[in-house]
Amino acid sequence: MPVSDQFDVCVVGGCGHVGLPLAIAFAESGLRVSIYDIDSQAVKTVGQGVMPFREEGADALLRKHIGKTLCASTTPESVAKAQYVVVVIGTPVDEHLNPTFYTIRRFFTGLTPHLRDGQCIILRSTVFPGTTAKVDELLREAGLRVHVAFCPERIAEGHALKEFKTLPQIVAGCDGQATEMAAALFGRLSPNIIRLDPAEAELAKVFTNSWRYIQFAAANQFFMIAADYGLDFYRIYDAVVADYPRMSGFPGSGFAAGPCLFKDTMQLAAAYNNNFQLGHAAMLINEGLPNFIVRHLKRRHPLNEMRVGILGMSFKAESDDPRASLSYKLRKILEYEAREVVCSDEYISDPRFIPAEDLVDSCDLIILGAPHRRYRELDLGGRRVIDIWNFYGKGALLQ
Repeated sequence: MPVSDQFDVCVVGGCGHVGLPLAIAFAESGLRVSIYDIDSQAVKTVGQGVMPFREEGADALLRKHIGKTLCASTTPESVAKAQYVVVVIGTPVDEHLNPTFYTIRRFFTGLTPHLRDGQCIILRSTVFPGTTAKVDELLREAGLRVHVAFCPERIAEGHALKEFKTLPQIVAGCDGQATEMAAALFGRLSPNIIRLDPAEAELAKVFTNSWRYIQFAAANQFFMIAADYGLDFYRIYDAVVADYPRMSGFPGSGFAAGPCLFKDTMQLAAAYNNNFQLGHAAMLINEGLPNFIVRHLKRRHPLNEMRVGILGMSFKAESDDPRASLSYKLRKILEYEAREVVCSDEYISDPRFIPAEDLVDSCDLIILGAPHRRYRELDLGGRRVIDIWNFYGKGALLQ
């Protein structure tokens, strides 16, 4: 078999939350897929047919395809053997909340020797607006005649395999052939393809995540206002959404966290010369919620005499992903204020965590960090639970 025909797709960075579900979906669609990832432990785990994280429906499909139409490796040689190279390395934000393009430049400088003319190079993770054109320019300066496209990932973590089939796929090439090649590839996952220019697609992605972040911030700001009035936000919430269609998109309060929303909002702010007041305001509200909670509790409880427990440390319910979880920020603040802080999570393995039942039995005050479904089964024994999500349906008073 010619080298160029060994794989249809190579997913670079393909053992992570974005790349692995995508690689599995491509394999399920009938393509020959390789994964290139520098995380040797993740590659080993995937090669054994074991998912390294929770993803609905992925376990059986990984076992079905691994070693057949799907393989994983820590060596980059497979990159040259695929017609499509899908890169899931995003633009990170530095400690000053600015994007760092040098990371992308360094990555593609290292990848260039393994690319070949005629390939379609697709950026999949969120990138700073203008990145796709810069990557296209970088590769052309290296003497490569490739077709560069941006096809933003749009799924909710943990539900990728279902949403690939139901959500439109945005494709945006730096040339017409790149767009059509990307459309052909992602058309195997969804029949609904939306074509944009790269800059449009890049903004579409950061607009989407920034909009969600701002919506959550609005709800959290309202929650804070109600709490400062000594009122239960959810009595008001239930009243305004009841049989009132114009409020159907009003989210509830809770920790707005994870690896995307905050970072992408800050990328948009940086792209707009830090003139994105809504985004910065949302950041202050959402990131300030743990401090707000502790400040209110400190007024009403002798925290310095109490053992406080945090139930749920992942960034959202039914997830094993701790990245950017505000439960960890809450823990840091409580460690300064409370006598002792203990934590539990259903899906994150950490030797410092204790079982949920032990936490409930031993704590004077409990804060629900991530509302995992199993916590409904807990016998709370009348203990005070701070439930900003209204998970238990008893309101969200901070007292």
